[in-house]
Amino acid sequence: MELHSFLNIMNILMGELQLIRLDLGLPDALAESYRMTENVLAGVRAGRLTQDLALELSSVGFFFTREVREAQAALPDPDPALEESITNVLSILGVAAVRLREYFDRLRTGLQWQVHPITRLTENFMKFFAAVEKNSRGRYHIIFNVAAQEANDYLVNLRIEASEGRDAVLMPPVMQDVFRDLIANARKYTPPGGEIKAGLYEDGKELRMVVEDNGCGIPSDEIGRVVEFGFRGRLTRDRATQGGGFGLTKAYVNTRRLGGRMWVDSEEGKGTRITIRIPCPTAVSAAG
Repeated sequence: MELHSFLNIMNILMGELQLIRLDLGLPDALAESYRMTENVLAGVRAGRLTQDLALELSSVGFFFTREVREAQAALPDPDPALEESITNVLSILGVAAVRLREYFDRLRTGLQWQVHPITRLTENFMKFFAAVEKNSRGRYHIIFNVAAQEANDYLVNLRIEASEGRDAVLMPPVMQDVFRDLIANARKYTPPGGEIKAGLYEDGKELRMVVEDNGCGIPSDEIGRVVEFGFRGRLTRDRATQGGGFGLTKAYVNTRRLGGRMWVDSEEGKGTRITIRIPCPTAVSAAG
C-alpha cells in the first residue's frame, strides 16, 4: 500500500519503454534497461522495495541512454518523434528518483509531524501537475485559471494555507503523499474538461484536506467499500489506469493511524468529495 505512488510511476515507465521498442521496430532493443525496469516493477508489485532494487533503478537511466542511442544509430532513417519519448522516459526516471527518496524517508519519519513551508509544498505540487500533463502526450492540459480553460483542459483549484498568516503548515510527511494521491485519483476519474478542487489547511488544532471533482462518481452501494484494499468500483474497472486501487485505502489507513477521520461523499455521474480531518499534536495534548 505504501508503494502505491511508486507503482504508478513504474507502470508508466514500463509502458514508455514498450512504446519506444515499437517505434524502433526492434523487439530486442533496450534489453538491459527493460530487464532492470521489469525486475524493479516485479519487486514493487510483490510489495517489496529493497535498497538493491533502488540501486538497480538508479542505473536504468545510464543503460537506457546508451541502448536507445545505439538502436537509433542502427536505423537507416531514425524517427525524430523518438526524441520526445526519450525525454519523457528520462523525466519519469527523475520523478521515480524523487519518489524513492520519499519512500525511504517515509519509512523512518512518515507519521512524525513536521513543518512544511507552503511555498515548497506548492512547488512540489506544481511539479507533480507538470509531470502528469507531460505524461498525457498532449491529450489534455492542466490549467489554473478558469478564463484560460479550453474544452480539453483540467481546471485545478489548489490552495494550501495555515491559520494566522503562517508561511508553513504542520503535517506528517505521509499526508503530503496522501493529498497527492487523492488529487491523482480525482484526475483519473474525471474526464478532460472537468474541474478538481484541492485544499489543505492547518490551524494548530486540525489538519484538514479536501479533494473534490466533478467526475464519474461512486455508486451509492459502493461508497462503504472504496477504502478496502485493492477494491475498484464498477465504474472504474474498465478504465485503463496505472494504479492498483490502493489510493483511498492508503488515505484511510494513515488518517486512522494519526487519530483522524475521513469522509467520502459521492454521487454517480456528478463527482466525489474526499474530506480528511486530523487533530494536531498540540490539540491532542491539550485535550489529554
